[in-house]
Amino acid sequence: MPYLAEDSVRIARAYYEFAVDGGAVGDIALRGDSVPPGPIIIDALLKVDTALTGASATVALKTEGAADIQAAAAISGAPWSTAGVRRCTLDADSAPILTTADRAITATVGTAALTAGKFTVLVTYLLLAG
Repeated sequence: MPYLAEDSVRIARAYYEFAVDGGAVGDIALRGDSVPPGPIIIDALLKVDTALTGASATVALKTEGAADIQAAAAISGAPWSTAGVRRCTLDADSAPILTTADRAITATVGTAALTAGKFTVLVTYLLLAG
């Protein structure tokens, strides 16, 4: 039976910056850490440094499946429209995510392209042993 490994709590950090990553509609694999296969993702935080801009774009964040870290949201509102730190829609009250393969943290841009913005995502996960 699996149990938590020693030093089992880990954080994956991923970064988006329009000037580096672009903003085309579709999936953008974020720079930084990926989540390895097998751990359980239990929480996610978002630090927006520069508000996202673009015509009528939406952005979601995922690892294992569509929008599992952050549900798609219009950039004109929370969590994308102002700088600051906030929780993603995956939080301590959500069902955790079990990864099945090495997964990049990915932003999914919908509706229209982004034209500016910068953010960091922090994904907390637990390693299982045995």
